[in-house]
Amino acid sequence: MGFSVSTYLVRGTLVDTGFPDVHRDVAAVLDSVRPAGVIVTHYHEDHAGNAGLVVQRGLPLWMPPSTLGRLRDPAPLLWYRRWCWGVPEPLTGAITPFEPPPLACMSAPGHSDDHHVVWDPERSTMFGADLFLGVKVRVSHPWPRENVRQQITSIRQVIALKPERFFDAHRGLVPNAVGQLTAKADWIEETAGRVDALVADGLDDRQIVKRVFGREDWLSFPTQFDYSRRNFVASVRATRPTL
Repeated sequence: MGFSVSTYLVRGTLVDTGFPDVHRDVAAVLDSVRPAGVIVTHYHEDHAGNAGLVVQRGLPLWMPPSTLGRLRDPAPLLWYRRWCWGVPEPLTGAITPFEPPPLACMSAPGHSDDHHVVWDPERSTMFGADLFLGVKVRVSHPWPRENVRQQITSIRQVIALKPERFFDAHRGLVPNAVGQLTAKADWIEETAGRVDALVADGLDDRQIVKRVFGREDWLSFPTQFDYSRRNFVASVRATRPTL
């Protein structure tokens, strides 16, 4: 598919568990490394897809309560996600709680409402999960699953920490992290402002996509618009400040 997905082992802690179709590789890592515990940053199957293996191995696990609830009773996946990542089994069994100091798990919603990043303050290193992905990410999952405008706040909170190193779940080590994160937050803010102005002028979402982005992204068609520029516009519209 052309995607790269990373999990990170830091200070004896595994950050995220990868997607279901690589369960054998993840099982081998868990058995050979035997981490002190595992962090799941959010419920998406490319991050939480092997949480069940962690429980089976009896390893301590940290995740937000809302993430745990979704993994216990997962929503059906659209075909493109099943094909791309595989289908995780519902999480069963008792969870052994995990406290990961010196790492800090920080809420950073926007990409999803349960999205977290992992901060290592002593090494000024951030494991950003899906906070970054790229500067100009013009597609989004549907509102309210993804809140484009909320990402601005989460990104600026991370910028304020001035991380010297930033590891993205899909892009690896991001060079000049503060600069790139700033560019991303600024771009979303500027683009949301353009969308707000067109909403005020009475344009519908398809018209706004054409004005702001030129056309719909090709990804929208195989994903049945689950991942689209139309969703980006709809998210901005739904969170438009009231005057």
